[in-house]
Formats: sequence, C-alpha cells, structure tokens
Amino acid sequence: MKHPFLRKKRLSLLIVLSLIIVACKTDSSSKHNGVEMAIDSVKEAHVPDKRVAIFEIAAVPTNDGYIVKGVTNIPEALDALQTKLEKQQIKYIDSTEVLPSQELEGKVHGVIKVSVANLRGRPAHSAEMVTQAIMGTPIKIFQKEGSWYRIQTPDKYLGWVDSGGLALMDKTQFNEWHGSDKLIYTKTFGNSFGKADKASQVVSDLVFGNILQLTAEKDDFFEVNYADGKQAYVSKSEAAPYQTWKTQLPYSNEGLVATSKKMLGVPYLWGGTSAKGVDCSGFTKTVYFMNGMIIPRDASQQVHEGILVDVDGDFSKLVPGDLLFFGRKATDSTLEKATHVGMWLGNNEFIHAAGDVHISSMEPNAENFDEFNHNRYLRTKRLLNEKDEGILYLTEQKVF
Repeated sequence: MKHPFLRKKRLSLLIVLSLIIVACKTDSSSKHNGVEMAIDSVKEAHVPDKRVAIFEIAAVPTNDGYIVKGVTNIPEALDALQTKLEKQQIKYIDSTEVLPSQELEGKVHGVIKVSVANLRGRPAHSAEMVTQAIMGTPIKIFQKEGSWYRIQTPDKYLGWVDSGGLALMDKTQFNEWHGSDKLIYTKTFGNSFGKADKASQVVSDLVFGNILQLTAEKDDFFEVNYADGKQAYVSKSEAAPYQTWKTQLPYSNEGLVATSKKMLGVPYLWGGTSAKGVDCSGFTKTVYFMNGMIIPRDASQQVHEGILVDVDGDFSKLVPGDLLFFGRKATDSTLEKATHVGMWLGNNEFIHAAGDVHISSMEPNAENFDEFNHNRYLRTKRLLNEKDEGILYLTEQKVF
C-alpha cells in the first residue's frame, strides 16, 4: 500500500501536467485563431468579391508553426497577410503561389476561339456554368489543371474553360493578334464559310459580338482568321470592320432598345451571356456590349455602377436603356440583395430574360404586367454614357 504522502504528490503532479497541457492547447488554439483571423481580414480588405479576384489561402499547423499555402493573383494581399503574421510573431513557411502559375511557361494570354465558350466554377464539365466568353475575347490565364484553364475576362470575371475554347498565347503572339485589324459580327446568329460563298462548307457558327482577325475582302465577303489560325469568309451584310463599327457607335437610348429587341425570344440560360442563351444580367451585359460598353457580369455587380435614378417606383423618371434591379429588400437583420435586372423601354415597359427574353409591364392593368417583379423592385440605375470604375468604353480603351 502506497503512503498517503506519495499518493498526494502524484495527484499534484498530474494536476500540474494537466494545467501545462491545457495551457499549451489554449496557446496553440489562440495562435491558430489568430492566423485564421488574419487570413479572413486580408480577404475582406483585398478580395471582397471572389468572382473577380483569387485569394485561396490556408494555414496548416506544424510542430514549429504553420505552412501557409494556396494561390492568389493579388500580390498586395499576400504581402498584407505576411505583415500581419510577422506582427503577431507567428512562425510560418510560405508555400503560396502568386498567379499566373509558372506551369504555364509564359503562355499567360489567350483569346477565345469558339463562338461561345462556357466558363465553369471548377475545372469540370459537371461544374456550374458561371458565365460565358464569346469569340475574340482577350483573356488572362492564371492556372492549368488537366485540360482546363483558369481565366479572367476583360470585366475581371473568373472561371475555368476547357482547352477547346481558347487559343493560348505568349506575350509576343498576343501583341501581334491584339494589334491586328478586326472584324465584329453584328447579326444575332450566323456562320462563317470555307469560301466566299454561302453554299460552301461552314467553318463555324457565329453570334452577336464575335471578333475575328480581318485579313482581306473578296466580293461580298470579308476574309478572316480565327485566333487558332483557321481561315474563313464572313458575309459583309452580317459584319463590319471593328474600327468602323466603333466610330459609328451612337451611345444612345435608341441604340440600346434596338439591340435588346433583336434578342427577343432568346432562351434563359443560367450563366449565359450570348445570343445562344442568357440569364438576366447576361442579357443586359450583351445589349450594352453591342453598344460599345463592357459592364460588370452579375446583377449584384451592375447595381453598383452608374447613377441612381429612382428607388420609389416613380417610373416617370426613367428613360429607355436604364437598368431596373429587383430582389430582396433590406430588413433589420438582412442586407439588400439584387438578384434580377431588366432594361427600361419606355411606356411603362421593360425587357428582361426570365424563361426567355421578353417584354413586361409595370402597369397593373396591362396584359403583360409583371406583378412578381413589381413587388420586389429595388431601384433603377443609369449606366449609358456614365463614367464609373466598372464600366469600360470600347471607344476609349483598346480591349480588342
């Protein structure tokens, strides 16, 4: 039988050891929380919208600190994180990669080479389609995974596209393409052909806004090159030299209305931004693009651009081309969220993509009254001819 004094001494030792272990765990937990908070605060400050910037960073605990790993295309954000960790005296090994990836071997530029490329949220055909990019769109390339590339379009939207949708280029190749003469396809749908003859073999389909390299003219056709080198002919009645088209842009309310009505009946497609199918903001984005403006991709982004016209449902203030936003109104516990957008036509009517592209009315007695959207109306913004950070004018910036 052990002496009571020895039992008491052993119990005291166990208590001390337990306190040490708890203290160590608490300190470790506190440090880990500090690392997570640092990552979250940097993300909130530098990358508030993951649709347009990459900051996928994680911290993995080790016996001697942390391994900070992941990818970002915002070097300033990584610098800010490292500064925070060093101020907290947290030991770490930096295993992050600033994009574009070295694996791309300098081919960090590209051009969409099919009429419409589907961009997905993950590198898989089964992943959600987040947006589209049409032929001729210049893109930045950040990563490669299998046959998929993570790209960014001129409106800064991010997505993954399979290799069949783009032509990879290094800086020299891209500059050569960028500096060449271009053609823009102005008909809603159509084709290019192997010869200057519509009875010849089709080379590919074409849609509103497709951009090709213009090389020559032959009779009633333009001779063009695709970004991947294919040659074809496009009817002059369905396209225009890009520079000529740009100089003739009216930037008018009437231009927006005329373009929008060319897309009547186009089916609704989640993530769609082309004449093959559009979602609500993809429709307004396409209409504005064909009038010389690149606006943000989503309704929740478009709502922050331009100038405020109305918040009270006073539709007499609106002019054709204004964008109407609908969605969830703010409450004491939830923020406002714009989930739908349409474009004003006048006469109490607006055009939007819901089921298909069609015209609805804000007039309760009208046959096409849209009670659902009338009841969730948020505000109207005017983007046409307004200067804002998220609006690009093709006449002012050399996008193509």
